[in-house]
Amino acid sequence: MEYVTNAGVEVPKIGVGTWQMETEVAYESVSMALEEGYRHVDTAQLYENERGVGRAIAESDVDRSELFVTTKVNPQNRSVDDIVESARKSVARLGVEQIDLLLIHWPHPLADLPTVIDGLDECVRQDLTRFIGVSNFGVDRLKRAQQLTDTGIFTNQVLFHPWWPQRELLSYCQREDVILTGYSPLANGGAIDDKLLADIGRTYGKSGPQVAIRWATQHENVMTIPMSTSREHLADNLDIFDFKLTRAEHDQITRPSYLQTGLSMVRGQLGV
Repeated sequence: MEYVTNAGVEVPKIGVGTWQMETEVAYESVSMALEEGYRHVDTAQLYENERGVGRAIAESDVDRSELFVTTKVNPQNRSVDDIVESARKSVARLGVEQIDLLLIHWPHPLADLPTVIDGLDECVRQDLTRFIGVSNFGVDRLKRAQQLTDTGIFTNQVLFHPWWPQRELLSYCQREDVILTGYSPLANGGAIDDKLLADIGRTYGKSGPQVAIRWATQHENVMTIPMSTSREHLADNLDIFDFKLTRAEHDQITRPSYLQTGLSMVRGQLGV
């Protein structure tokens, strides 16, 4: 395993994501992931599966101190009190004493950003979470969030895959020591049948999806949260640290494409 470090804390570069998983499916997926060696788990209030994630953690043989658990606040919570209360409920549903990382899920158009950040900071002050962050923020909004927080922005969780490499945002996060957490690293299945990824993978005895995940983790200050309900795929997603892409391969894989990114989003919305 490789790690990213922020605020003196090491976080595994690969976590298990749980988007679009019902409670029982999330329970089974996270249970398998923990058995396979994952120590970083991502969920959200909007996923409505925190209880399943929490049950998997509680029933696991892995000590809680070894895990890094992230959840995200529903953006409909726009007041300090609502954000704090929602975090308190997440703590209860997850069955933990404290969340490791609490994010606002995306910027709500009617929300007052200073209030939202104050709400997240208050969650730190009340020991509901160790760290806070944001999700789906562009550079300008991230800068503003950094100016507003008293406790620091640990990460910005955003779409990140070879067809959407987020170059400007990534450069900013690297300069500012904000971790970029990439979701959908396989482009919602787009990496599965990609010929270039498969061709490069054969060089290392790896699959195309494994190459896509390795591409993500080789970036400085980046961690990623692929999701799967298959034990085999969960194991494969984690088995990517025994090879390293060359600079030329890395550059080949990076292929910004609005078309491929759009198709990926459609696949994600359709759940295919």
